[in-house]
Amino acid sequence: MKVEFWVIGKTAFSYLDEGVAIYTKRLPHYLPFSMTVLPDVKNAKNLTKAQLKDAEGKLILKALSANDLLVLMDERGKELTSVEFSKFMDQQLMMSHKRIVFLVGGAYGFSKEVYERSNRKLSLSKMTFSHQMVRLIFLEQLYRAMTILRNEPYHHE
Repeated sequence: MKVEFWVIGKTAFSYLDEGVAIYTKRLPHYLPFSMTVLPDVKNAKNLTKAQLKDAEGKLILKALSANDLLVLMDERGKELTSVEFSKFMDQQLMMSHKRIVFLVGGAYGFSKEVYERSNRKLSLSKMTFSHQMVRLIFLEQLYRAMTILRNEPYHHE
């Protein structure tokens, strides 16, 4: 099963790009992995928040396949410890889905249709992070989960 990490738009900060690059380079050692940056919606400045979420939602839904497992990174999602997340990943990697798609939405979150299509919602914290920072935090946690599953010394309890 392939694991894909989708985000909307490029980051505005080079330090985040550098951190993301570290983990996107490490992860293929553990599993088939790719990161996709979906393009920003054109004329976003002229749209309301709701219109922007709907436009992003249409872009996301168009890129998904029917048999994809869609996991939203959402502040209202379930919080897991790093060990619990590694167990979640272990379970999901044994399922019959073609892909697991972890999705970070735009600055205003997801459209109603994307929420309806999702299979799971996970939260990284009760705190709110920018959608750009979540990229780095999630990738580090995915890497950590893979090292936990392999009993490698990266994670300490």
